[in-house]
Amino acid sequence: MKTTFATLALSATIALGAGHSALAQDMDQLTLQLKWVTQGQFAGYYVAKDKGFYEAVNLDVEIKPGGPDIAPPQVIAGGGADVVVDWMPSALASREKGVALVNIAQPFKRSGMMLTCRKETGIESPDDFKGKTLGVWFFGNEYPFLAWMSKLGIPTEGGEEGVEVLKQGFNVDPLIQKQADCISTMTYNEYWQVIDAGYTEDDLVVFNYTDQGVATLEDGLYVLEEDLADPAMVDKYARFVAASMKGWEYARGNPDEAAEIVLENDATGAQTEEHQKRMVGEINKLTEGSDGTLDVAAAESTVETLLSGGSDPVITKAPEGAWTDVVTEKAKEVEMK
Repeated sequence: MKTTFATLALSATIALGAGHSALAQDMDQLTLQLKWVTQGQFAGYYVAKDKGFYEAVNLDVEIKPGGPDIAPPQVIAGGGADVVVDWMPSALASREKGVALVNIAQPFKRSGMMLTCRKETGIESPDDFKGKTLGVWFFGNEYPFLAWMSKLGIPTEGGEEGVEVLKQGFNVDPLIQKQADCISTMTYNEYWQVIDAGYTEDDLVVFNYTDQGVATLEDGLYVLEEDLADPAMVDKYARFVAASMKGWEYARGNPDEAAEIVLENDATGAQTEEHQKRMVGEINKLTEGSDGTLDVAAAESTVETLLSGGSDPVITKAPEGAWTDVVTEKAKEVEMK
């Protein structure tokens, strides 16, 4: 049988492919469900995968984008993910309803949540919310807003002494089209969409949840409590957290490259380079100084805010076992190549 160069090349290619396949099979599999679509908000995870940080700790990580109809707690409860990115209000509400989520790491140290209002409406302070229409995200994102209104003593059923809640889509159209006096925005995303739509900073009045004393923890990493009883899973989570935090560190040091990596992973093609670079820059302000360790005081403050919901609180009692430092402590022992 005559052996040609092409035959040898094909054989080598097949062998190489088989080698890669075997390598992938040898690595531990882990699926991460994001809270929203592929964007700079999740740059650290995409960077960790792109730069080989997960592979360096023997992990093959699948990153699943979210969307308007995807609730991370439901995904993990249904076995569709090992780890989810979620906001603590949503996670705690889910925990109270029977999905035993546990925070294993908190890459975001600060909240990016805001309420952005058109100055022309006459709103200057929270006292001016009464009688106004406010855009609010749902699918678990409404909890911080409802807790804030409860703290202010403002009903959310409308009327002169209350506010009319507009179920806001994941865009800024209600403000632009003047269907709402204020809308929910994030410092790294929707606020800049309003600016890009032609408004100036002087046209707007912004209420940052942190400044209002009602900030809650966002974009934490959550797993099911039952899985933490398995030492092998804890070890896998620790390696995942260590590599992810290295990804976030790299994103802070190389924001433009991080944004490019995000764009390469955007299968929809909907994201723009300018917006993603700006988003990564703003996100880096929220992760700065974090090694993934949860600030327990901030978690307890989140719980306190959620419990202040009057007759209809987000959660009815302080949770037990809703966070742990077992994973982040073990992550400190992981050797990153």
